[in-house]
Amino acid sequence: MSTPRRTFLTATAAALAVAAAPFPARAATRPRIATAFTLPGDRVYPEGIALDPRTGDAYVGSYTTGAVYRAAAGSRTAEVFLPAGADGRTTANGLKADRAGRLWVIDSTTGVDVYDLRDRSLVARFEVPAGDTRFLNDLVITDDGTAYLTDSVLPVLYRVTPAEVARARGGRLPLTPHYDLSGAVPSHPSGSFTLNGIVADPTGRLLFAVDMTGGGLFRVDTVTGAVRQVTLQGGDLVHGDGLELSHRTLWAAHNATNTLTRWRLSADGTTARLEHRLTDPALQVPTTLARSHGRLLVVRSQFDKGGPMGPGVPETPFTVARVSGI
Repeated sequence: MSTPRRTFLTATAAALAVAAAPFPARAATRPRIATAFTLPGDRVYPEGIALDPRTGDAYVGSYTTGAVYRAAAGSRTAEVFLPAGADGRTTANGLKADRAGRLWVIDSTTGVDVYDLRDRSLVARFEVPAGDTRFLNDLVITDDGTAYLTDSVLPVLYRVTPAEVARARGGRLPLTPHYDLSGAVPSHPSGSFTLNGIVADPTGRLLFAVDMTGGGLFRVDTVTGAVRQVTLQGGDLVHGDGLELSHRTLWAAHNATNTLTRWRLSADGTTARLEHRLTDPALQVPTTLARSHGRLLVVRSQFDKGGPMGPGVPETPFTVARVSGI
């Protein structure tokens, strides 16, 4: 097991011991959790999800094998899109599909691969320096085609521009930090995870990244480079993993506590107010989420059942949930 994976085990075990912060009472009408589609294989342990903005197809990555699965819009069953170990990838964390018909797939310890969705060819690869300790986790792609990635070991964000994708086409380029958040993100004990999920406002100017150990949310201005902590009202984002943002409404998956939360961002993105919380074991350690047709598609990782969070046997088939009412 690599050093970043040992870090993940240690960090997650520590996170499980943290008591959940108080939240407002649940709404009278309970949200509904159902299965959206299944994933083939008994060792999938899914982590990331992406929706193709052109077709509505969903893509899900396996943390344990690096495989990527595709569920066509409306389908109840996913199929293998990129096999385990494709192009040497051993994990598939954050995934995003862009408007140019490309799928971005993070390998936590090496970098990010960019694929052409039409023929599954590898368009480009962006790699962190060999030997450096990294744990690349999630990404967002803004409307201009720029990708921003989080690192859960270092408090930095990486950036890949469309020009860099064009320059790397068919080859490789280095992936280097572009924004340093160390002055804003509090320090944590050695082995803790920090930055995880990331989203952008509609203009692409403001990025929001969660610190899963400290429970904070951080706002990054991509024009000025300014970083500030968002004031959270009514709760925190401890265990915060994947994020989703639409029209100033922010959803978060809290993995270790089987929780989803919904927040309302202020117009300037400096405050966020907790509006709703859903905790249910049926979420099966949710790692991330994507919004489709007014509902959330939530990845059920089952990391606590024989995966990186604990021993046991997972329920098969692995699934992605559909959650309505939150």
